[in-house]
Amino acid sequence: MKLDGIGIFVVNMKVMVDFYKNVLGFEIEWDGKEPNVMLKKDGVLFMFYGRNDFQNMTNNRFNYAKGINGHYEIALSVPKHTDVDLTYENVISKGAKSVMKPTTEPWGQRTCYIADPEGNLIEIGSFNR
Repeated sequence: MKLDGIGIFVVNMKVMVDFYKNVLGFEIEWDGKEPNVMLKKDGVLFMFYGRNDFQNMTNNRFNYAKGINGHYEIALSVPKHTDVDLTYENVISKGAKSVMKPTTEPWGQRTCYIADPEGNLIEIGSFNR
């Protein structure tokens, strides 16, 4: 088997598409009509699926975390420590929710956490001073 992509089940497709495209810079082509969205970041494929659509398709009901969830994170890297701070300030100014301000960890990584509009964790970090 080959890893093909990562799916995220969303409530509000338009809000999520706008955030990932305009705040995080993901490549997205979506006409607003298709039920699912394909997006890429640095060659990694992500897919957004509407929660209700997926539940109807599978004829199952699923439990979803509310608020900021800790089920997974999307990790984004930037070139240098100073870029962590600059990127954090930039995405916060565009509407990302702060979870943890930039911090240099004992293992040498400068990192911070934000949340997307539906509470999914996104790490922005660098190991390069």
